Amino acid sequence: MILQLIAEAEAAGAASAKACAILGLSARTVERWRGGAEEDLRQGPNAEPANKLTADERQQLLATVNSPEFRDLSPNQVVPLLADDGVYLASESTMYRVLREEEQLHHRERSRVPSRRAPAEHVASGPNQVWSWDITYLRSPVLGAFFYLYLVVDVWSRRIMAWEVHAAESPDLASLLIERTCRALNLDPSGLVLHSDNGGPMKGSTMLATLQRLGIEASFSRPHVSDDNPFSEALFRTLKYRPEYPTRPFASLEAASSWVELFVAWYNTIHLHSGIRFVTPDDRHFGREVDLLALRHEVYQRAQAARPERWSRNTRCWEPIAEVYLNPEKPAPSLSLLGPHQNEPGGLGALAPSGAGQRPVKALKSAANGTLSKAPPAATRSSDSFAPSKAQPNLVQLITPKDRNRRVS
Repeated sequence: MILQLIAEAEAAGAASAKACAILGLSARTVERWRGGAEEDLRQGPNAEPANKLTADERQQLLATVNSPEFRDLSPNQVVPLLADDGVYLASESTMYRVLREEEQLHHRERSRVPSRRAPAEHVASGPNQVWSWDITYLRSPVLGAFFYLYLVVDVWSRRIMAWEVHAAESPDLASLLIERTCRALNLDPSGLVLHSDNGGPMKGSTMLATLQRLGIEASFSRPHVSDDNPFSEALFRTLKYRPEYPTRPFASLEAASSWVELFVAWYNTIHLHSGIRFVTPDDRHFGREVDLLALRHEVYQRAQAARPERWSRNTRCWEPIAEVYLNPEKPAPSLSLLGPHQNEPGGLGALAPSGAGQRPVKALKSAANGTLSKAPPAATRSSDSFAPSKAQPNLVQLITPKDRNRRVS
């Protein structure tokens, strides 16, 4: 059955090594099966190691680590304590191996056994279903003091929905930001998932009460795991690694706000995001990506028809990404992953990742329509902390002349 599935995947254009890796097999194992081998033919070592512990030494080791003096300690602690008494029985790795073979390598302390909790998975199939937000530092003229950028991004479209720059971190300011954003977008936030890390402004009582009143589901990263909030972290990296990002501190709160305002305009309307088939976040958020990607597909089809000898496989996949996953669960290798997806480089179609938050599905769904009847205003910003300021003439412009000429519908 497995060999048949791999053969079908190879016939569809998949690389043999990648198809085997999806099933958790090595290409060499499949070759051996195809050669008629029915069992593992490896012989292994024929002789025991010459430096192996003797039976008496093994019993002495077990008796020592299970004695009242050492039974609550790990081998990493037992070995140094024995050395202080002038005794050496075995190395830490040998002790761990012997205890594992005797099924004695268990939790020995009175504390609770450590448990690994998987992050909560959220799936977005359209805009305004899952938002991610965080706060990042912006340098100020005062050494050791910072301005704080509050930024909310839509996970499905990658569009920056709202932002504010303040002089402090506060759950009150964060709750006002979310409430004003929903009001400005004329959005019913009931059922919306808002993901963040475990910072004080994110879990403050004011913020949690506001989310509960609005009907927003609060989602948090695992403690001390920054990777659980990847969309906000990736956006902050894009922001701070832009060529135009100032090398010197921002002169004032207004200067920092002016720069962020230019960045948001560039990011939402001009930046071609690699995670959403290289369309702008605005194009995806407002449903324009379907026509853009269909046009790209036609271009590639004409190019393949004109010079088919230059295309060893199918053309590049320009289908809209239907679902985006925040902290996707790691599924066990599934035979259905060897399905008909073969449009991506390498022949595996949807298996080839084109951005964070994607997961293989049996068929790409059509792009979901926007939930708003008209385009909402641009990403909102606070009007309480400072008056709206125009871009200063001496600020480095984020939008180049070539970008300005690009028509954004």
